[in-house]
Amino acid sequence: MEFSTADFERLLMFEHARKACEAQYVKDPLDSENLLQWGGALLELAQFQPIPEAKLMLDNAVSKLEEVLTLNPGKHQALWCLGNAYTAHAFLTPDTDEAKVHFDKAADYFQKAENEDPGNEMYLKSLEVTARAPGLHMNIHENGMMMQQSLGGGGGGGGGGGGGPSASSNASGGKKNKKKNNDFTYDVCGWIILACGIVAWVGMAKSLGPPPPAR
Repeated sequence: MEFSTADFERLLMFEHARKACEAQYVKDPLDSENLLQWGGALLELAQFQPIPEAKLMLDNAVSKLEEVLTLNPGKHQALWCLGNAYTAHAFLTPDTDEAKVHFDKAADYFQKAENEDPGNEMYLKSLEVTARAPGLHMNIHENGMMMQQSLGGGGGGGGGGGGGPSASSNASGGKKNKKKNNDFTYDVCGWIILACGIVAWVGMAKSLGPPPPAR
């Protein structure tokens, strides 16, 4: 996956935010604002990871945000972020039924957030987007499967000896597939960020101070 300069700066910023939140958690594990910021930073960082790592990072974000709700059950920002985490998880899950479970959870959290802060335009927009998301999910994964079939093709390394060319093409194919996985995570999470507005966390990260300079 190739990042633009702006993407790389965002990656550094949210990694800096994540580390700052970790340090603050050691000092005060009951700081719900810190946990909220930590969860938000993990949501942003997830889009820069390959799919398996992105899912783990989203699970970690969910854990932090659920911790916020044990301390402050009416924290609508945490409810909204949980909706975003489950939406992202759904898009990274190829199975339609499993994805639907995540989309349903996302809609529930977005609705709870809007109930706590009625009329919030971002929450209403998130509900609207999530209602359309299952159809988009189906299109994305159907297109992805067709692309894999057309690129992955012919396969068998069956019996015969040696397989030099097929071994090298398999190796290069593996690299291409990994790159496609990374790009898919970035595109899907990027769509969620555009649609649901997770970019609001940029302001949060800036408030923690600038990241250390890149070397």
